[in-house]
Amino acid sequence: MNRKNSKLLKTNLLISIILIFGFAITAIFSYRANYQVSLNNVEQVSSLSADGIYYQMSSLFSKPINISLTMAHDSLLIDHINKERTNLEDSEYILTVKKYLEAYQKKYDFDSVFLVSAASGRYYNFNGLDRVLTKENPENEWYYSLLDSAEEYSLNVDNDEVTGADNVITTFVNCKIQGPDGRILGVVGVGIRMDYLKELLKGYEDKFDVRVSLINKEGDIEISTSYTGYEKKNWFDVYGQEDIKSQVLNWNDASKNLELWTSNADHTDKSYVVSRYIPELSWNLIVEQETGQIVHEMKMRLYQSFFIIMLVILLVLVIITTVIRNFNGQIVKLVDEHQMMFKKATEELYDSIYELNLTKNCYVGEPTEKYFSSLGAGKMPFDEGLRVIAKKQIKEEFREGYVQMFTPKNAIREFESGNNHLSYDFMITEDGINYHWTRVETYLFFSQEDQSVHMFSYRKNIDSEKKKELMAKQDGMTGFYTKITTETLIQKQLSEHPENRYAFIIFDIDNFKQINDRYGHAFGDYCITCFTQKIRRHFRESDILGRIGGDEFAAFLSVPSEDFGEEKARELSKALDMECVKDGVSCHLTASIGIAFSSLGQNFENLYRCADAALYQTKENGKNGFTIYHERGAL
Repeated sequence: MNRKNSKLLKTNLLISIILIFGFAITAIFSYRANYQVSLNNVEQVSSLSADGIYYQMSSLFSKPINISLTMAHDSLLIDHINKERTNLEDSEYILTVKKYLEAYQKKYDFDSVFLVSAASGRYYNFNGLDRVLTKENPENEWYYSLLDSAEEYSLNVDNDEVTGADNVITTFVNCKIQGPDGRILGVVGVGIRMDYLKELLKGYEDKFDVRVSLINKEGDIEISTSYTGYEKKNWFDVYGQEDIKSQVLNWNDASKNLELWTSNADHTDKSYVVSRYIPELSWNLIVEQETGQIVHEMKMRLYQSFFIIMLVILLVLVIITTVIRNFNGQIVKLVDEHQMMFKKATEELYDSIYELNLTKNCYVGEPTEKYFSSLGAGKMPFDEGLRVIAKKQIKEEFREGYVQMFTPKNAIREFESGNNHLSYDFMITEDGINYHWTRVETYLFFSQEDQSVHMFSYRKNIDSEKKKELMAKQDGMTGFYTKITTETLIQKQLSEHPENRYAFIIFDIDNFKQINDRYGHAFGDYCITCFTQKIRRHFRESDILGRIGGDEFAAFLSVPSEDFGEEKARELSKALDMECVKDGVSCHLTASIGIAFSSLGQNFENLYRCADAALYQTKENGKNGFTIYHERGAL
C-alpha cells in the first residue's frame, strides 16, 4: 500500500512538474506573442491619433493665419497706420482702429484681435488703445523678435495682457505689416484661447490613452494638457527623451509621420513616439504612448493564471485537461480583447476596412472579396481590381493618382523604404452622379504567417472636413485662393511637373484707390467682385486663380506655347476693359497685366518677380494693357 502510494505520489509529482513546466513555457510564449500584438496596437493607435490631430490642427490654424495675413496686406489699414504720427492725440483716429479690429473680432469670433504700430509702439485692440510697448519690458520680446526676423508671420503662446483679459494664456498669430516701400509699419494679428486647444488634445488623450504635445523648433512645449509655451518647459527634459531630440527636431516632413520606439530616462518602460511636422505653425506634433500600464496588466493576468494552475493541479489532477483549456481560453481572450480595442478605435475613425496581400497581389478575407466582387472585380488580381474601382467610382482627375499610390509595386517599394503609412484624398461617387471627398489611409506590415507584405486599407468620408479646408484657403469676397495657398499650389505644380510649360499672369485694377476714394469701399468691393468674375470666365476649372493683394490678382495655367499665352493676355486685357454699374453709379474699369512663362525659372519667386516687372512696365506704358517678360526684360 505504501509502495503504491509512493509510486502514485511520484507519478503525481512527475505529472505536476511536467504540467507546470509545460504551462510555464506556454504562458511565456503566449505572453511574448500577446506583448507583440499589444505593441502593434500601440503603433497603430498612436499613428492614427497623430494623423487625426494633425489634420484638425492644420484646419484650426489655417483660418487665423489667413485672416491675419489678409489684415496685414489690407491697403486701407496700411494707409491708416501711415497717418498715425499726425493723429496721436486724435480720439477719432483711435476709434477707427478700434472699430476695424472689433469688426474682425466679431466676424470671426477670435478671443483677441490687435494692432501694434512700429512708429509709436502703441498696442491697439478691439477695445481701443491698450498700452505702449517698450523694449525694456520682457513681456514684449515676441514683438521685437518678429520685427528683427525675416519671417512674415510667427506664432507664440503668451498671457493676454490686454485690460480685462485676466492674463489668460493665449496662442497668438502675429503678422508683419509692410508699406509699399518695404518698410515695417507694425504687427497685426489674432489670438485663440488655450482652453479650446487643450480640450481638443485632452479628448484624444482620454480616448486613446496617449500623451499629446505641440513643441517648437527648440523643443519647448507650446501646447499640451499639462504645459503651455508660457511656462518654457522643454518636452525632451520633462519626459526624459533626450536620445531622440535631434531626430524629432530635424523632422520637417509634413507628408508623413516619424515613428520611434524609445525608453524613458531610467529604462524601465518603453514608449512609442509619433511626430508630425505642421508647416503652418512651424511646430512638431508629438503623440506618445507608454507601455508600462499594458505590461503591468499583462503581468498581473499572467500571475493570476499561474496561481489558478497551481491550485487546480494540487486539488484535482483529474481535471488537468479542463485547466489547460481554461488557461488557453484566457490567453485567447486577452489577445481578442486587445484586437477588439484596436478594431473599435479604428471603426470609430473610418467607414470601412479592407485587407490585401500585396506580395501575392490578392484580396484577404470575405469582406474585402465581397467589396471587390460588388464592383465586378472579384476574380481579378488586386492591381487590376484597383483600376476597375478607379474607373467606376473615382472622379477622373484623381484616378491615376489613386492607382499609382496603392498599386502593389508602389506600396511594397514604400514599405521597403521604411514608410508603412500611405494616404490619398480623392472624390468618389456611389450613384455615378454625385461626388464626395474620401480619404483612404493604409497600414503596411509584414505577415510572418504567409511571409508576405499586407496592407490594411481604411476609408473615411471627409467631405465636410475638406470643404471647410478649401473654404479656409479661399478669399471670402472673390472665391480665389489666398496668397499663401496660391504660392503653395503653383510651387507644387512646378515641382511635380517641371516638363510642362506654364504661364503666370498678374492683374492689377487701374486707379483702384481713386475708385474707393470717390465711390466708397462698398462700391470698390463690388468692382472687385465684377472684375474677378470676368477673370474666372476666361479660365478652366483646373487653372489656379489667386488674390495676392487688395486689388491684385494672379492666374497660373498650362499653355501649349508662348504664343498661346500672349493671345490669352490680349483676350483678357480686352475683356477687362469694362463698365461696372450698381445703383445708378457707373465706373469704367481697366487692367494692367504682366505675364511670365515657366521657362524663366522653375520656382514661384522667379515667376512672380518676372511677371511683376512686366506689370510695372505696363503701368509705365500708360496702363490698360499687357506686357510679356522675356529673358532680356519686359517687352
